[in-house]
Amino acid sequence: MQSVGILGTGAYVPEKVLTNADLEKMVDTSDEWIVTRTGMKERRIAAPDQASSDLALKAAEQALERAGVSAEEIDLIIVATVTPDMSFPTVSCLLQTQLGANKAATFDLSAACAGFLYGVTTASQFIQTGAYRYALVVGVECLSRITNWSDRETAILFGDGAGAVVLGPVEEGYGFLSFELGGDGSKGDLLKVPAGGSRLPASHETVEKRLHTIQMVGREVFKFAVRVIISSTEGALKKAGMTKEDIDFLIPHQANIRIIDAAVKRFGLDEQKVVINIHRYGNMSSASIPVALHEAVMEGRFQKGDKLVLCGFGAGLTWGATVLKWSLE
Repeated sequence: MQSVGILGTGAYVPEKVLTNADLEKMVDTSDEWIVTRTGMKERRIAAPDQASSDLALKAAEQALERAGVSAEEIDLIIVATVTPDMSFPTVSCLLQTQLGANKAATFDLSAACAGFLYGVTTASQFIQTGAYRYALVVGVECLSRITNWSDRETAILFGDGAGAVVLGPVEEGYGFLSFELGGDGSKGDLLKVPAGGSRLPASHETVEKRLHTIQMVGREVFKFAVRVIISSTEGALKKAGMTKEDIDFLIPHQANIRIIDAAVKRFGLDEQKVVINIHRYGNMSSASIPVALHEAVMEGRFQKGDKLVLCGFGAGLTWGATVLKWSLE
């Protein structure tokens, strides 16, 4: 089976910055309260004329350039998102034509904050088996479009952005070594957007009740996240024949600094080995891991042979982790 790894990364965040000071004017909160409980100081908000496909395009173009792969060479495009431009056509189809990736198969997947991990897991199988050579995986969200800005519990959390990777063949022994995915639909009500689908189509009532915005039972989601970030990482490490002592870098979903701190403490990791950017972007759902990954690459933090763990969790409830042996110089 062909070894599969990341050939190039890209990211894009909108220009508009929403700070904690701005939020103090919108809801009953404070900078100290937000930082203490989440680690967030600011987040990015898409412009009125920007949709998810616009953010995805900029991240994808950068990833392709850094990988040295042309759009025409891409065989598959997977976009992980819960905030598509519209129900259909998919963001992946819109992105395909904007890039000129005319031979690529396309589909979107929805696994919320674990979406990027579901995407790279899926794409890697096509390359590993030889069905395709190059795949583009994008995690993108415009969460500002589905945030209830009057709800102090959720308004402080979310931001917009896009991250992308190009996957392709790498030398044997490098690239993705294992994947661990999971879900628990019985707890789906803990984090949801109730309306807008076939269960509760848009109506005056659903709009008035703000049922098209994020609803979350924060305390329960927090407990779930701490548990699965640890269990999924341990599962992926076991499949790769490794232990927590083998981790060179941990790149977690940027949901809450206290969740990340709990995982770091459990694994006994040096803080310098944990990639964190939550203070600047907040929770970008499926975009969070690839944006953090890209920024670490641009900072030159990884060396060839480093063992990376990427892990995420989110609505569904869903979770995932992967162990990656870095293949780039």
